[in-house]
Amino acid sequence: MTAPTPRLDFDGPNSRIDVARLKEAIEQSWDHRTAYRGVTRPDNPAYGQCYPTSRVVQHFYPEAEIACGDVWTCQGTECHFWNVIGRGDDGSWIDLSWQQFPPGSVVKTYEILDRNALGDSPRTVERCALLLRRVMACLHGEEPFAGEQI
Repeated sequence: MTAPTPRLDFDGPNSRIDVARLKEAIEQSWDHRTAYRGVTRPDNPAYGQCYPTSRVVQHFYPEAEIACGDVWTCQGTECHFWNVIGRGDDGSWIDLSWQQFPPGSVVKTYEILDRNALGDSPRTVERCALLLRRVMACLHGEEPFAGEQI
């Protein structure tokens, strides 16, 4: 996939930014408050960050759908979320939290979620909104955690 031309206006839902720059801002913004059930691993910052990450990607790439799938990690199966643009063989995956899985992991099955029926809990909505606020701060050259109460 060719990365879109970066723009300087990051305020609207149709804002475009280079995927590599977005990935960097997302990774700088992860912590226990954005992780699933607040669980983190010091040696694996992407752990538990896949769903809010996929929602943030969708903010910047509104044509991206969210995929939910089963990942075989060579030790067991784990649920994972990422983004897909397009369908079938022409589709492109954007997965900015894949590094949470060990080498050799593979997606076994997946489905594209209905963006109008995600059914997010209030806590999940809060995690996604927090990650988006932090990412926006990073993209604007600000400290992502500035002004937050712990």
